[in-house]
Amino acid sequence: MIKYLFLIGLLFLSTNFFVHSQDLDAILNEISHDSTPTYALGTFKGTTIINGQSVEVPGASDLHFVISHRFGAVNQGIYDFFGIDQATTRFGFEYGIKDVASLSIGRNGYEKTYDGGIKIKVLRQQTGIKNIPISVSVFAGTFVNTLKWSIPDRDNLFSSRLSYASQILIARRFNQKLSLQLSPTYVHKNLVPLPRDQNNIFALGFGGRYKLSRKVSVNGEYFYLLPGETADNSINSLSVGFDIETGGHVFQIQFTNSQAMFARGFVSETQGEWLDGDIYFGFNLYRVFPENKKRKNIY
Repeated sequence: MIKYLFLIGLLFLSTNFFVHSQDLDAILNEISHDSTPTYALGTFKGTTIINGQSVEVPGASDLHFVISHRFGAVNQGIYDFFGIDQATTRFGFEYGIKDVASLSIGRNGYEKTYDGGIKIKVLRQQTGIKNIPISVSVFAGTFVNTLKWSIPDRDNLFSSRLSYASQILIARRFNQKLSLQLSPTYVHKNLVPLPRDQNNIFALGFGGRYKLSRKVSVNGEYFYLLPGETADNSINSLSVGFDIETGGHVFQIQFTNSQAMFARGFVSETQGEWLDGDIYFGFNLYRVFPENKKRKNIY
């Protein structure tokens, strides 16, 4: 009798242990699943929305060669072939560091300006063990105007050629089609033409992307200048365009009232009026040289 009771007790304990083991496995699997973050990839197709920076950076050790082009204003008429005869160009390179940062350098035809910048991802939109609803990147750029001095005989300082821009880029990918971004922007100019002009300029940028198909999206971008002398004498930058992915290229077509393709220029020096036909047609062309050729295109 005692032997049978012992066997029944042993069977009960083993069954109870098996049930609890199943519960423990389920809990561990759930914890393992939650501890693996699922990132929101491809919030934007390129590292810029149109003129302004997006939260995106190139992949780790990837190199982007960027050609940007802006023709003249379309209201110049048939003599200048609606601006096609006049253009400014920017050539640039962007290099990705560990999927979280990038370095960039470029040369602009606009005021013969050289630019350099760094962008760092601070937060990545994700679900899992952490639920982070937004992506945040910070960008800092330096610009060097290399035009000849208008008065070469005076004591001209190299520092007078320098200007700077800083941005906080806050974006969210709401679903497979819609992404929006907010871009608080600060521009500083070491030298301004008149004493009343602002050395420090603040603006608030808004941008968005809506996917029309797997490889095509429509983009919009607007930079609102905060009240001041610059806002009184400049126009807010407004741009619309399309992104098209073609293999190893990203092709951005746009229409904008800003001819400059770097932050100091399009944020604080835009003079074009959309209603007057001061619209510049242009494009950005990204040629991606991936370090890992098997990496899946996340855009």
